[in-house]
Amino acid sequence: MITDGAPITEQDRARIAAAIHAAEQRTAGDIVCVLMRSSSSYSYAPLLWASFVALLSPWALVAATQLSVTRILALQVAIFFVVGLALMYPPLRMALVPRAIKRTRAHRAGMEQFFARGVAQTKNRMGVMIFVSLAEHYAHVVADDGIASRVDHMVWRTTVDALTTHIGQGRVADGFIAAIELCGNVMAEIAPADGTGHTLPDRIYVL
Repeated sequence: MITDGAPITEQDRARIAAAIHAAEQRTAGDIVCVLMRSSSSYSYAPLLWASFVALLSPWALVAATQLSVTRILALQVAIFFVVGLALMYPPLRMALVPRAIKRTRAHRAGMEQFFARGVAQTKNRMGVMIFVSLAEHYAHVVADDGIASRVDHMVWRTTVDALTTHIGQGRVADGFIAAIELCGNVMAEIAPADGTGHTLPDRIYVL
């Protein structure tokens, strides 16, 4: 996955907006895309690990040296700061966080975006959000009640697979466009266009 730098360009944004507009011409539902670089800073992880290493260090220092208690305490503080600063490096910081915690944080961020972007307020509850959090390698399609109850879970799984396959190859925009087209096909069958306008903007939110 792409995890650093600008994940998409302005041209990519325009392509994604055009794909959303085209898909929504066939359905009464709305599609929203959200791309997050990370769902959390996980700033606590380096501090926890630095504390753990610092707490263990006196045992090693006592066994291997003849230092005074004062010097051992000073070294313990130094170890805490050195280890903590070293683990602030983003790739290391992310590696320290268990996968289950990263997925939980990303899922929660996705649900927050679902409501923050108004997907739950569309007419007839026909909104769908395509959500990606790059740092956590997490992708999810969240459908509102009017769509979710009428679509098999494997349909969304196939959509996520298409999305993540492209992103895994560094083609973030292509992944979103593929997912938008698949969502549009499903939504067109369940909620075909009825001639009314869409309430949500055709765009991708990059956070």
